[in-house]
Amino acid sequence: MKRILVPCDFSDPAVQAFKLAAEIARENHEEVLLLNVVELPVLHDSVMMPTLSFEEAFLKEVRERAFEHFKTMKEKWGKDVKMDYRVEYGATAPTIRQFIDDEKIDLVIMGTHGASGMKELFLGSNAEKIVRSSPVPVLTIKKHTPLESIKNIVFPTLPNTENDDLLNHVKDLQNFFKAKLHVLYVNTPALFTRDMITHRQMKEFAQRYMLKDYTLNVYNDLSEEEGVRNFTTEIKGDLIAMTTHGRKGLAHVLSGSIAEDVVNHVECPIWTYKLKGK
Repeated sequence: MKRILVPCDFSDPAVQAFKLAAEIARENHEEVLLLNVVELPVLHDSVMMPTLSFEEAFLKEVRERAFEHFKTMKEKWGKDVKMDYRVEYGATAPTIRQFIDDEKIDLVIMGTHGASGMKELFLGSNAEKIVRSSPVPVLTIKKHTPLESIKNIVFPTLPNTENDDLLNHVKDLQNFFKAKLHVLYVNTPALFTRDMITHRQMKEFAQRYMLKDYTLNVYNDLSEEEGVRNFTTEIKGDLIAMTTHGRKGLAHVLSGSIAEDVVNHVECPIWTYKLKGK
């Protein structure tokens, strides 16, 4: 049985992520693990309030409150789904990342509010950090997304891509949702390629991976992120499937990540997959 992780802070996007996870688990007979990560405050001893006793009471109250929320969510949306609840303490993104490894998670579904401005540049959202580092696919959502509403998947890629593992995942995703796949190449001024060359490469790409129920699209825009966003809006795409290279530190600040930018700025669900060896 495969395992779906839903990091949950009980915000509306997190609840919507759980509802979608429950639908997917119900369809595939999978297990959902709900994880609430508590970032502990920095406390200092005093004569009036010893730190240890305060921490014990605080942790007990937080844990009990989380489990009450978990039970309410299960009763409302996951009665017939196999589930487990967990509360962990620590920094949110690293704790989730470790949990993925320890619990052999197959898919992460998480809500996100996105991020913008200086917060996005230096801190990013927790969803962005998980997208960057997760060894398994991550599906991020911002609003209510019924399973049956996902009928058009946008797949931005390079037409000369050769990655069997990635394409197998994307084809499995398409088959699960019974959706049409819209293969997209965004042509930008910085990386311009003649359309006749790109179209030929895309046809070869589709034949090489034996794609079914698909369209091939070359879209001209000022940047790859804007192209993905504008194309998805034009065709009323329901989900975007993208790869991420997992850049970190200064390389991330200088180069960024198109997948992470899209997660922050596009309203529809985003499925991301970190390329092996990156």
